[in-house]
Amino acid sequence: MVADWILNTIESIGYLGIVLLMALENIFPPLPSEFIMPLAGYLVTQEKFTLFGVILSGTVGSLAGNLPLYYLGSRLGKDKLKQFIARHGKWFALSPPDIDKADDWFTRRGHLAVMLCRLVPGIRSLISIPSGFNRMPLLRFLLFSLAGTVVWVAFLAGVGYFLGNNFREIDQYLDAILYVVIGLAIVAYLRRVILINRSGKKGR
Repeated sequence: MVADWILNTIESIGYLGIVLLMALENIFPPLPSEFIMPLAGYLVTQEKFTLFGVILSGTVGSLAGNLPLYYLGSRLGKDKLKQFIARHGKWFALSPPDIDKADDWFTRRGHLAVMLCRLVPGIRSLISIPSGFNRMPLLRFLLFSLAGTVVWVAFLAGVGYFLGNNFREIDQYLDAILYVVIGLAIVAYLRRVILINRSGKKGR
């Protein structure tokens, strides 16, 4: 079970496990922060971690995971990046219109978009790409990312902490909730891969 794997990873490696998982979630869509951070927050109630440590680790991991996408956009530029996504993006559940959508957010809202998009599922990671090919200064990118990321991470960890403190009340429903969340994440990912694949074939 994915939940058990996440919990075992965090318990085995500690705060570094949270950092690694949150960095990975920027690249692998079926492993969302909406799943990682609440589980980490739950472990706080088991007195294995501190809430501050969980939030700090989640924030550091998320920022680290944003950097590869920022540098990818910076090195390739918009046109080359869209060509790469058109060929290989289906495995990351990305399509060229996704790049345009993220760039539109960045163009209309400027650097503030980097902070705001950290609070929007589905575009949280993507906003790093136009930040790169629009040459947003790295330090400013990190600061705006930090402002949005810490709010998002703290909220999710807080949810897990609250549920952990009320474990007896939700215990009978917990497994069902976890299975539903995992199932929806996987279905959404596969659906995106299939739709992008079909769109690519029609465009040929």
